[in-house]
Amino acid sequence: MTTRRDFLSHSAAAAAALALPRIARAATPQFVEFKARPAAVQLAPPSYPKTEIWGYGGGMPGPELRIAQGARVRRTFLNELPQASSVHWHGIRIDNAMDGVAGLTQAAVEPGASFDYDFVAPDAGTYWYHAHNRSFEQVARGLYGALIVEDAEAPDVDREEVLILDDWLLDPDTAQIDPDFTSRHDRSHAGRRGNFIATNGKYDLALDVRQNERLRLRLINAANARIFVLSLAGMEGWTIALDGMPLDSVEPLDDVLVLGPGQRADLIVDVTADPGETAHLVRIEDREGMSQVAFPVSGTASAARRAPPATLPRNPDVQVPDLESAVSVRLNMQGGAMGTLDAAVLNGERKTFRELVDANEFWAFNGTIGMTETPLADVAIGQAVKLEVYNDTSFPHAMHLHGMHFREIGQDGALGPLRDTLLMFGGETRTIGFVADNPGDWLYHCHMLSHAASGMMTWMRVT
Repeated sequence: MTTRRDFLSHSAAAAAALALPRIARAATPQFVEFKARPAAVQLAPPSYPKTEIWGYGGGMPGPELRIAQGARVRRTFLNELPQASSVHWHGIRIDNAMDGVAGLTQAAVEPGASFDYDFVAPDAGTYWYHAHNRSFEQVARGLYGALIVEDAEAPDVDREEVLILDDWLLDPDTAQIDPDFTSRHDRSHAGRRGNFIATNGKYDLALDVRQNERLRLRLINAANARIFVLSLAGMEGWTIALDGMPLDSVEPLDDVLVLGPGQRADLIVDVTADPGETAHLVRIEDREGMSQVAFPVSGTASAARRAPPATLPRNPDVQVPDLESAVSVRLNMQGGAMGTLDAAVLNGERKTFRELVDANEFWAFNGTIGMTETPLADVAIGQAVKLEVYNDTSFPHAMHLHGMHFREIGQDGALGPLRDTLLMFGGETRTIGFVADNPGDWLYHCHMLSHAASGMMTWMRVT
């Protein structure tokens, strides 16, 4: 994979800063230290030892970053890990040089080194940050946290809760993280799925609530591969945003909410359970419901329910793609166990599937394993793009586009809500449309992170 580094030098940035007037310098936020390092946390129940993790600030999840819409984020990333790393700000329409993709937008930050991230967050919503070098390992070790960009006009709620959902693959005897991050089975099947499921690093998270209290729940799926199927018990809810972007109209959550890896959803929920009962955010697996988060109810917030919530204000400068003038691009996804891939190009050479298995590489985009020298699409800024994706595999894939949001195009031509990650199941063909409004080289990959590591990565260029 070719590394592309086209950045302004720190000295040039410093010279520009010196040229600013005094009042502008005073208003500019200073860089804040942002450190990744090994640590130990009580992840499993207290009868187990602490689990050795890698965390931002030594915690897990990492510190919640909460800023105003349009504010500037300045963080000096310090790497105290035994591996090189970088930080990706997932879902933010960010300057390309700050996107944090090691090998594409920046060089990986070596142990003991640092990197200054400096960007503006233009969109209100629920986002997150996570490691983006060896992310199949580093995210699984705990390198992630929430990035909340607050609305200019907050919705009418009593309080909000950020809930980061994850699973961990732990040794059942020692509660330590399974160190086999390159398992052939995980890479060729559904990905690394954990045996220990948590929310905000807690297996038994419980949040006290009151009857008729109205909450905003910001849900983030930080798992390497697990798809969370969620519902509500003892609460009535509405979906108000997906992947950070407000919906055009609120949607009652009457059935289930499906969150693939990397996806987020904002819910507004009213507690309907009686005092003394417990409401739940329910996780559904094998047609059985289990509590993901418990909400014990004590007391009453108000005597009556409120009216359904209003929509959130739209984020600025979100363009609707002109499909008539769109450039058409196709992506065929092949590979994995029980797949149809018989050969693909790896490191410039065509290999049989048996040779790919021996190399522990399993997935191909348009016949190529991993990053190519030329982009999947090379378009001018402002150009509309229509990308058709065919999942010719037996497994689901959560396809994440960096730097921009897209809308799914229905078979009738109708446009769906803005997203940055699309969950696709085996055999599906789905089409997305977007305006290439952010210049740079942008990654497009599967957020089942073992799949990305074993071939499911490509990139697009906006010039």
